[in-house]
Amino acid sequence: QVQLVESGGGLVHPGESMTLSCAASGIRFSTFRMGWYRQAPGKQRELVAAVMDTGDTHYRETVKGRFTVSRDNNKNTVYLQMNSLKSEDTAVYYCNAWKLGWTYWGQGTQVAVSS
Repeated sequence: QVQLVESGGGLVHPGESMTLSCAASGIRFSTFRMGWYRQAPGKQRELVAAVMDTGDTHYRETVKGRFTVSRDNNKNTVYLQMNSLKSEDTAVYYCNAWKLGWTYWGQGTQVAVSS
């Protein structure tokens, strides 16, 4: 059984930092692209950042320079370090594991950025 379990969400003030973690089980973690998506109320789910099986990373433009995605294949865990958070980063953040023919989602963790 595949499980992706996110943790680390909560409420922060603008300009503060937060780190999300996603622990995976039931998959050969090192062979998957691991991504972080987010969905704000009334908006479509969007890709925030991804780290490939090669270690290469990809970021959406609005988070470049503020967010860092990383993976630890020994712990089957992917991280999203978020700095200089803005109110527009408020959303439910989802962990995703993908490779051709396979995709899995976590249950999501709420991130709220508010003064």
